[in-house]
Amino acid sequence: MAASNASLAEKVFQFDRARDLHIAVLSTAGILTYLLLRYLFEVPSFWSRAPLILTLVLGGVPLVAVVVRKIISREFGSDLLAAFSIITAIILGEYLAGAIVVLMLSGGTALESFAARRASSVLEALARRMPQIAHRRNGAAISELALDQVSVGDTLAIFPHEICPVDGVLLEGQGTMDESYLTGEPFLMAKAPGSPVFSGAINGDSALTIRAEKRPVDSRYEKIMQVMKESKENRPRLRRLGDELGAWYTPVAMALAIVAWVASGDPRRFLAVLVVATPCPLLIAIPVAVIGAISLAARSGIIIKNPTILEQIASCRTLIFDKTGTLTYGKPSLTDVISFSGFREELVLQKAASVELYSKHPLAGAILDAAQTANLALEPASEISEKPGEGLRGIVGGREIWITGRGKVPAKLSESLPPGAGLECLLFVDGTPAAIFRFRDAPRKDTQPFVKHLKPRHDVSKVMLISGDRESEVRYLAETVGITEIYAGKSPEEKVAIVREETKRAKTLFVGDGINDAPALQTATVGVAFGLSNDITSEAADAVILETSLGKVDELFHIGRRMRAIALQSAVGGMLLSIGGMFVAAAGYLPPVAGAVTQEIIDLIAVLNAVRVALPMRVRTDF
Repeated sequence: MAASNASLAEKVFQFDRARDLHIAVLSTAGILTYLLLRYLFEVPSFWSRAPLILTLVLGGVPLVAVVVRKIISREFGSDLLAAFSIITAIILGEYLAGAIVVLMLSGGTALESFAARRASSVLEALARRMPQIAHRRNGAAISELALDQVSVGDTLAIFPHEICPVDGVLLEGQGTMDESYLTGEPFLMAKAPGSPVFSGAINGDSALTIRAEKRPVDSRYEKIMQVMKESKENRPRLRRLGDELGAWYTPVAMALAIVAWVASGDPRRFLAVLVVATPCPLLIAIPVAVIGAISLAARSGIIIKNPTILEQIASCRTLIFDKTGTLTYGKPSLTDVISFSGFREELVLQKAASVELYSKHPLAGAILDAAQTANLALEPASEISEKPGEGLRGIVGGREIWITGRGKVPAKLSESLPPGAGLECLLFVDGTPAAIFRFRDAPRKDTQPFVKHLKPRHDVSKVMLISGDRESEVRYLAETVGITEIYAGKSPEEKVAIVREETKRAKTLFVGDGINDAPALQTATVGVAFGLSNDITSEAADAVILETSLGKVDELFHIGRRMRAIALQSAVGGMLLSIGGMFVAAAGYLPPVAGAVTQEIIDLIAVLNAVRVALPMRVRTDF
């Protein structure tokens, strides 16, 4: 029953979205045709107005019907006055004004519906990413089968660069997998027989054989899709600025119009007041300001996917960051070489790099980069061996080199070495402990100043760091950049739960860059993603920053704050002028036609002020 209701709601949503889009196109065509007929071809007034009348009949009537339904449901906003304005324009013969109101009303709702639809686009992108078939292995033979036919216990082949279809255990082969969609860590994960593999992970260069431990519908990737669906259903609708202002402006205007009619006994007073009260500063000036902000952001490399967030971002009081690729560069680097037993730092780094040249281990590149930076010449290596679970071995300069993890050496030996700290590996020379290599995903240069300026400059009360990475790495980064509240080792589901709870307390801004961040991006009040390399993350975000820079996040803050301030100036200023005109009309000194002209002048002032949003800002960042 619930699924049926959800399906019906989706169909109604699709119908409303298509209707608003068609009405917006119709009203645009009608207005342009009228202007061409009236001023270019000088067609008589009666015939030139025909496109406007058609627009009001085919577009205005359905929109008025929608507003009537809202009134019955006790939903009141700026569209209520718009509906009365359409009716009043028809009565007064102000067809052009009525058609413009139809365009503004339908265009605004179509834009909002399009933004709301993006959650479904995320789910579609997630579904497209997964393979539709799996390769079942039976001895030497391999056959293809549909993904939903995979059973627990099946032996499956994963070809190079394929996406793993199910959660399982590696049986044969050795290589690496990119699991960043789940953990957020930038490292390729080494895989050997017995290692767990997860659905959605991208295989490396080697063919692997796995045993399915779960059905596809129960695997990790499907769980992320379920979280996305829940995020879509549970995300509260943000109230637009126009609706907030219209909630009090509409009853004031209607009350004044009715009082003028009752007090004078002249229904034209009611029409005159209503014409002056037409909420064009809400219906036109605010969208103009939003469009100007979208244009300004685009010129700065910021793509606004949901215009509503421009009205919300300046009031976000909780900022939540993903770690990898957001506050860090997303690439492990060698930070410390601790040598002992009489070995020099340069020597152990040279020996390590000489054998790591032949390794596919995720950290091999970091050691090679460090050796290159130090201008160390690599020595010839021989007898290279990298057996699963044993680490990397080789002979360099007649000496046996062994690189392995702390967990691969006896506990007594491990206790005698300097204590572990995050990501590391050990180097042995001829069986003697020679060095510890430690790695970090370094914070961006602008991370610390950006975090520090949030409270004094943007009135942010809480800054949080949520990551799927290990706690030691997360805590190190947090202490380095000045974040006190951290959550480490969190799955996408756990991230969503944390963000949802924080959003209940205050408006939240979540910044991330990976597939594992997509559900949280969609749950927060405002979701900002770095880069377009991942279509799922980009679809889930309200805004996408093309350049991975926290300075651009700050610029988005300033664009949103400036847009809201100018939109309020235009809307509130226009409404105050309209209220003044309403009192004049109520007193009988402003007839309906003069009232329409007065309202057009007020609209022009409000729109010209709103256009300022698109002008370049003098202050783009303040940290």
